Amino acid sequence: MRISRLLAVLVFWALTSAHFAAASTPDVRMTPVVRTVREVAPAVVNIHTARIVEQEVNPFGTLFDDQLFRHFFGDQDLTKRFEQRSLGSGVIIDGRKNLVLTNAHVIEGASTIRVRLLDGRQYDGELVGSDPDFDLAVLHLKDARDLPQVAMGDSSDMMIGETVIAIGNPFGFGNTVTTGVVSAMGRTIETKQGTFTDFIQTDAAINPGNSGGPLMNLAGELVGINTAIYAEAQGIGFAIPINKARRVVDELVSLGRVQAVWLGLEGQDVDERIASYLGLAEARGMVVTQVHEPAVERAGIRPGDVIMAVGRVDVEDRDHYLRILRNYTLGQDVPLDVAGQGGRRTVTVRMQPFTDEKALEMAEKRWGLTVQVRDRGLVVAGVRPGSPAQQLGLKPGDALVKVAGEAQASVTDFARAFKRYRMANTVMLLVARDGRGYHVRLRV
Repeated sequence: MRISRLLAVLVFWALTSAHFAAASTPDVRMTPVVRTVREVAPAVVNIHTARIVEQEVNPFGTLFDDQLFRHFFGDQDLTKRFEQRSLGSGVIIDGRKNLVLTNAHVIEGASTIRVRLLDGRQYDGELVGSDPDFDLAVLHLKDARDLPQVAMGDSSDMMIGETVIAIGNPFGFGNTVTTGVVSAMGRTIETKQGTFTDFIQTDAAINPGNSGGPLMNLAGELVGINTAIYAEAQGIGFAIPINKARRVVDELVSLGRVQAVWLGLEGQDVDERIASYLGLAEARGMVVTQVHEPAVERAGIRPGDVIMAVGRVDVEDRDHYLRILRNYTLGQDVPLDVAGQGGRRTVTVRMQPFTDEKALEMAEKRWGLTVQVRDRGLVVAGVRPGSPAQQLGLKPGDALVKVAGEAQASVTDFARAFKRYRMANTVMLLVARDGRGYHVRLRV
C-alpha cells in the first residue's frame, strides 16, 4: 500500500515537472506579441531633436509689433536664444532609401535631428517633407546602410477588439512595448490645431514620447502611427491609419509637401430659416453657394444644397467643412451626405487639386486684390474697383504683413492663406503704410 502511494507520488511529480518544463520552453512562450516585437523593434527609432527658441527682449514691449518692426528696420539683436531638446519616436519604412516615418509635431521647428536605432547606431536626420494638417513627416537618415524596415499592413480591414502593439520612446525609455486592442475606428478629434479624422482608437498605453512610433498587428505589420493621447482619460490613445499615412508619404517623398485639395465648393452656414425650409432637424451643415469644379457639378451638387457630412464626419458649419477637407489627399474619393429640395442623398466625389494659380484668381475676385514680392516682403500689387479691398481703403504698395495672423513673405504664403480663409466673411489683415502698421478687417 505504501509502495503504491509512493509510486503515485513519483508519477504525479514527474508529470508536473514535465508540464512546467514544457511551459517554460521558448516554443510555448514565443507568443505572437513576442514574435512581432522581435521582428519590428530593430526598425523602431528614437528621435532626439534640438530647436533654437528665441525670446523677445524688445525694450519697447508690446508698443510695436515685432514682425512689423523687423519689416522696416531689419533684424535687430532684440532676442535671446537658447536650445530646447525633445524626444519622440519613428519607424523605418524603407531601409534601402533610409526613410523614417514620424509625426510632424515631433520634428517641428527642429534645428538638428538625431536618430538612434535599437542596435546603438546613430544618424543625422534630414527632413524630406512634413505636413501639420496630417501630423506626418518623413526623414532621411544620412550615410546609413543596411537598415531594417517594417512590413506595411492594411488598416482598412482592422477589427474592433483586435490585439495591437505600440512601440516607442515614452519619457525617454527607449523601445518600450505596450499592448492593447483596437477600441474603435474612424474617430474624429477636435484640437486647437484643427479637425483630425479617421483615427484608430486603442487602449494600448501611449505616453509622451510615443508620438511617431508604430502601431502593429499580430502579423508584424505596421497598421498605424501613434500620434495622440486623450489627456483627461486613461487607456484612450489614437493612431493615424497606415493607409492614410501611405498616401501622405507618397506626396511628401515626391513633392516634399502634400498638395492642397478641394471639392470646388463655396458656401455659407445654415441658419434657422434654411433649416426650416429644407426640413432639417437642426441648423447645421454648409449651404452650397457656388460650384467651381465640373466633376462635382456632374455629381449633382447644386447651389442651395446643404453638405451635411463629409465622409463619416458630420459638418457643423462652413469653417468645420474646411477643416475636414484638410484630412484628404488628391484623387481620393469622398462620400458626401447632401440635403436638398429632393431630400437626403449620398454622392461620391473626387478630391481635386486646389492650385496656387486658382487661389490667386479667386482672391482677386472675392477679396479684390493681387499681390507681389517687393524689397523686404509682400505688397499689394493691385486693387479691383468696387471690391472689398477697395472699400477697406487698401492701395497698391501697401505692405501685407499678416493674413488672419499668418505671416506673409511670398505669393505662396498668400495663396495658402486664401485657401484656408476663402469663405470667411471677415479676415483680419496686418497692413503697413508709410512706416506705420494697421490691423484692419477685410469684410467680404
